[in-house]
Amino acid sequence: MYDSRLRKLAENLVQYSVNVQPGENILIDYVGSERELVKLLVEEVAKRGGRPFVETSDRGVLRALLRDATKEQLKIWAELDLARMKRMQGYIAVRSGDNVNELSDVPSDKMKLYDSIYRHPVHSEQRVKKTRWVVLRYPNASMAQLANQSNEAFENFYFDVCNLDYSKMEEAMEPLRQLMLQTDRVRIVAPGTDLSFSIKGIGAVNCSGHRNIPDGEVYSAPVRGSVQGKITYNTPSIYSGVTFENVSFTFENGKIVQATANDTKRLNEILDSDEGARYIGEFSLGFNPYILHPMKDILFDEKIAGSLHFTPGQAYEQADNGNRSAVHWDLVLIQRPDYGGGEIYFDDVLIRKDGMFVIDALTGLNPENLR
Repeated sequence: MYDSRLRKLAENLVQYSVNVQPGENILIDYVGSERELVKLLVEEVAKRGGRPFVETSDRGVLRALLRDATKEQLKIWAELDLARMKRMQGYIAVRSGDNVNELSDVPSDKMKLYDSIYRHPVHSEQRVKKTRWVVLRYPNASMAQLANQSNEAFENFYFDVCNLDYSKMEEAMEPLRQLMLQTDRVRIVAPGTDLSFSIKGIGAVNCSGHRNIPDGEVYSAPVRGSVQGKITYNTPSIYSGVTFENVSFTFENGKIVQATANDTKRLNEILDSDEGARYIGEFSLGFNPYILHPMKDILFDEKIAGSLHFTPGQAYEQADNGNRSAVHWDLVLIQRPDYGGGEIYFDDVLIRKDGMFVIDALTGLNPENLR
């Protein structure tokens, strides 16, 4: 029998996140071997009068494909999947897998082709912009290990996070969105970080369970040429199967002019994918009260309470600074005291210190008010 928490998650994804309507085509894209949630999603979509379609895949098979993929092969693959995606009104992605580094030995030139020929047109341009979509992970032993927890403890954590009352969070985040809409200058200070930029006229977007599960962020983007200074991220990040640590960027007039990490060569290869990869496409504040520590899974890490992410690459249309790239890489800086602390200023007013919002209008987003 299905865990009642899993049934609730499936209901929330179909009814709240994607809001499936009668007659709509919904693609359920599943990576992994666990099928319980997928079966429940199929049932819930059908109950709402939607038409469920299922795609299943495996990271090990993807690795084998990409290592020998040709440009022509990727073009055909993209054409086929783009045609299908154009028929969909909704998309639910469930990701699972035993090895987060499965793609780490795919040559960087193959990953670059995959990003530009396949992922960018099919997902960045069609799925993200033209469907109602939500992406989530499915809990497994590998995720528990990354989180340094037992399987049972991680499962309880997972359902606390994913079945949070996101409608309540949505109300609490609206004052932050309004403040970001009125803000010109942003300054971020932390160990190894002193960064300034403008978000004037860009817009701001609440993220409360309609696109990602887990969720809990409000994002904007810097005016493309306005970023000045340096940022040093304190959270490990996996990109194309490779783990990057101690990533640091120096900016001049919006552009990353110096980039270092534990693998500086591969980092700069990613940033040289195209012109837009050295500019920032997203600035976001994270505040999910149950997510406190990184686990090398960006869907969780970018929502860490007291965090921010500052993202090289493609901007979202909803808060668009005009930057275009095949890259969109959410890199996270945690500012709670246990990670070195830090401050965020909007137009020279301190709005968050050591991960806690300090002005009255925003304190509803502090952890004790969201649990």
